[in-house]
Amino acid sequence: MTRTRLLAALVMAPLAIAAILLLPTPWLVALAAVLFMIGLWEWFDLAEIEDTLSRTVLLAANLALVVALVWASRSSVGYTLVLFQLVSVIGVVWWLVALLWLGRYDFASDHDTHARVFKLAAGALSMIPAWCALAWIHASQPNGHRWLLTSLAIVWAADSGAYFAGRKLGGRFFAGRKLAPRVSPNKTIEGLLGGVVAGIVVGVLFALFAGANPSQLPAVALVALFAVLFSVIGDLFESLLKRHAGVKDSGNLIPGHGGILDRIDGVLAALPVFALGKAVLGF
Repeated sequence: MTRTRLLAALVMAPLAIAAILLLPTPWLVALAAVLFMIGLWEWFDLAEIEDTLSRTVLLAANLALVVALVWASRSSVGYTLVLFQLVSVIGVVWWLVALLWLGRYDFASDHDTHARVFKLAAGALSMIPAWCALAWIHASQPNGHRWLLTSLAIVWAADSGAYFAGRKLGGRFFAGRKLAPRVSPNKTIEGLLGGVVAGIVVGVLFALFAGANPSQLPAVALVALFAVLFSVIGDLFESLLKRHAGVKDSGNLIPGHGGILDRIDGVLAALPVFALGKAVLGF
């Protein structure tokens, strides 16, 4: 399985980096919308929406909202990002609410109608703000494409850092305490700290590539810290949904990796935080 995961990653990573660096913003945003809608389709499965027609209608409704955001952002000189920025801020607020949800494991876990409603709302609040944040970052000047790569590299590095730190150091320094044992029993506090360190280091290095000057690096490190922490919330929240649904992966689209949602869960939470932090701290 590890070899399959590695081979899949070696294929996906160059394609993702090339798309981010080479595609103009409208094309990248359109491609991201496709990927996020696939992830949302998988989310419907975790919300136990089994009827294909119902899932199709729900997906069409979310896609219509995405199209409406683009249409409403037209201006006489092109496009304005105000709505994208507002929705990104809503996304940050949502993930703080999701953190509270994680502390109440049994909430919306009873497989009935109201549980599905909450989880469907959570899906829209996860996907659409992340998509808006992606567009906001990539369209920013200068070097928006490099800043988007930086934001994603932070999450990728944090995932890898957490994995290796958890395997090598997990249970050694915090008396075996787990990060969220009921939601994701394998995640350790040591892994979290390893992910934080890796994310910050990679974030600072990629920020230099994106054009940050040395005086901006402390601000980048601070935003990278929060991006990593929020990515953990995103990861844990998907784990919560999978436990409620009794499944291991969100899908099987990517060999060795599960579904699209399994690959973007942390990104969904990190992108709005990074976009907002970048704007507020001015780098």
